Amino acid sequence: MVFSSPLFLFLFLPLTLLIGLSLKNTQVRNVFLLIVSMLFYAWGEGVFLLLMLLSILINYFFAYLIEDTRLITPKRALAWAVVANLALLVFFKYANFIVNNLNYLVVYAGFEKIVMKEIHLPLGISFYTFHSLSYVIDLYRKQTKGEYSDVKKANLHNLALYIMFFPQLVAGPIIRYHDVAQQLLTRATNIDKFASGVRRFVIGLGKKVLLANSMGGIADKIFAIKGDDLTAPLAWLGIVTYSLQIYFDFSGYSDMAIGLGRMFGFEFLENFNYPYIAKSVREFWQRWHISLSRWFRDYLYLPLGGNRVSTGRLYVNLIIVFFCTGFWHGASWNFVVWGLFHGLFMVLERLGLEKLLKRVWSPVAHAYALAVVLVGWVFFRADTFQYSADFLRAMAGFGTGNGILYPLGTFLSNEIIITLTVAIVFSAPVIPYIGKLYERQKLRLEGNLFLSDMYKFSTSGLSIVFLFLVLLASAMSLATGTYNPFIYFRF
Repeated sequence: MVFSSPLFLFLFLPLTLLIGLSLKNTQVRNVFLLIVSMLFYAWGEGVFLLLMLLSILINYFFAYLIEDTRLITPKRALAWAVVANLALLVFFKYANFIVNNLNYLVVYAGFEKIVMKEIHLPLGISFYTFHSLSYVIDLYRKQTKGEYSDVKKANLHNLALYIMFFPQLVAGPIIRYHDVAQQLLTRATNIDKFASGVRRFVIGLGKKVLLANSMGGIADKIFAIKGDDLTAPLAWLGIVTYSLQIYFDFSGYSDMAIGLGRMFGFEFLENFNYPYIAKSVREFWQRWHISLSRWFRDYLYLPLGGNRVSTGRLYVNLIIVFFCTGFWHGASWNFVVWGLFHGLFMVLERLGLEKLLKRVWSPVAHAYALAVVLVGWVFFRADTFQYSADFLRAMAGFGTGNGILYPLGTFLSNEIIITLTVAIVFSAPVIPYIGKLYERQKLRLEGNLFLSDMYKFSTSGLSIVFLFLVLLASAMSLATGTYNPFIYFRF
């Protein structure tokens, strides 16, 4: 079940809100949300719900051992917890990849291939594994607050809700236990917070359905063209539309997750901050998938020594982190190359490129960062290295396509041109800029009560109309269309 499906929008969510908000006791509401979250996951994954429940029990057990030192040292309990979590992730996500690559060596050595049945990738396993790891590691580090770090005082169903809460279950954002520990025990819901959640959810839905889906349809068609038939305009249109698709797809999902959390009284941290306006690769990663960047920073980069080590070791640390970042996204060498590609530019910026970027004209720095990101997305999207090379060659103007078989106009209807323009505009911080203009004008009118009230009323009315139109257009698009993937579900 996805957030942008009619079943979720018009049945699951209204019923969950109706019942959930009618429950006044926080713990009773938590149990209800846990049951609902299990139904949400089981709807698409069935028996693999048991795997996630097993993961929760394993982490609860090891967290108990970390707190109670009578049976085992905290350090050893943490080590076993990390091994258990990574073992589940490696088996279900990477076992087939490991065997397939191992078979190259086996065949080369003259032995028969290892035959292994395809293992199903459970939805969201990368996200809930990282949630679990952050929980046990933070307990070991004593980074949770007061009594909430004491597993013996924390109800098992609260831990389960932290990991399984349906808004962030299958595609993040990655939330730390200490960020929601207090909210699991007590939280307030009010009309303003609920309305804020609805606004955020509708905006995310519009980004996903109206922008990401439209851009994805074009990108998929172009990436389905053989490498020999690509031209420079086609390749650039393909990678630009894919870049917009993945941004609005994932940031839209994050918006919906944050909005849903607010409707139920939770506050989740932001996950995107207009990454395509970055002026360096380092800044891009401070704006893109922020929760993942912070996770790798806190649980891998800093334990490796961070920037408190020798210069050479610092560069090695960066490469390790971005290797893992790429591999986390999928069991494919393409993802690894994408991660290492970003890691290379992170090293180059540390070597002095970042200082140069700060001195050059701002649009030049922005063009550099955008070019690196767009080239990187080619490796992320392409199925093979050969296709990546063909696509990049076409982007550079050396494609072998003649433009007759696949003319650019075939992919650019008036509707797509308008949608593409809107997507490009709103990938920049236009909405925050409008918000600043609104606040500025509101301050100017504070001395005149009548004009101030009229201004607030009219702008609120326009906002409601805009959100209604976005919701209506999204619902109509879902009713008439079938193309509705979530890219990050497969990670």
